[in-house]
Amino acid sequence: MILAQLTDTHIRSGRQVAYGRVDTCSMLENAITHINNFRPNVEAVIVTGDITDRGELEAFHLFREIINELVPPWYVVPGNHDSRENFLQAFKDCHYLNDSSDFIHYSIEDHPVRLIGFDTTVENKPYGFLTEERLLWLDNCLAEKTQETTILFQHHPPFFTGINHMDVQNLLNGKELIQLLTSHRQVQHVACGHVHRASETCIDGVGISIAPNAAHSTTLDLDPSGPSSFSMDPPAIRIFRVDAEGYLTSHLSYLGSFDGPHPYFSPDGKLVG
Repeated sequence: MILAQLTDTHIRSGRQVAYGRVDTCSMLENAITHINNFRPNVEAVIVTGDITDRGELEAFHLFREIINELVPPWYVVPGNHDSRENFLQAFKDCHYLNDSSDFIHYSIEDHPVRLIGFDTTVENKPYGFLTEERLLWLDNCLAEKTQETTILFQHHPPFFTGINHMDVQNLLNGKELIQLLTSHRQVQHVACGHVHRASETCIDGVGISIAPNAAHSTTLDLDPSGPSSFSMDPPAIRIFRVDAEGYLTSHLSYLGSFDGPHPYFSPDGKLVG
């Protein structure tokens, strides 16, 4: 199975640019074209939060106009920039969402891999936190199907990247999540957003990654006193491949026109000089 992860699209109403220079709408459109043309076909797309920049209902509707051009099915989880009320209003027709809960959790069973969307947000706060109720929901959900390869998708990462101004607003009780997941080894991976920069780690046998951004990237500054800033790095998305035995690999796929592909070998089988 081939999956694509988009994150932190930061759409503004009226197609306004973000932060004075980032055309997030056009960049999302580029990402959608890239996914639709990817081969083998992408079978599902998950957007891990900060769908909008300011939480406006109009911005959610604009996101839907753009994302509806995707060929594969798509799923969304909220981020700290997203109003929960407007999120639920904008996606009320999505069959997998349940507006009767205080949190936006769900499990997708329509694919060879089980996909769980998990809400880590705290209303009007930049950081994430998991209450006992949320952890219990996840524990029970995972206990229902212990043999199915599972990927958990959420906004806030449960680890430190070394980019201090982002680390102070990560998943504050990430250790509790990791402890829970060590009891559910069918979870192959935790896929996160929030940081706007690709990063990967493994904690107690749990593989975790942060997706790159299809628009603006957080500047790679590992100085603890470094300022909060972004850079226009080459945009990218994360691609997951899960094989027939349930093993997962992860790739970055860059958006844009690049020279290539070029053959390593000539038609007669010789390595190109």
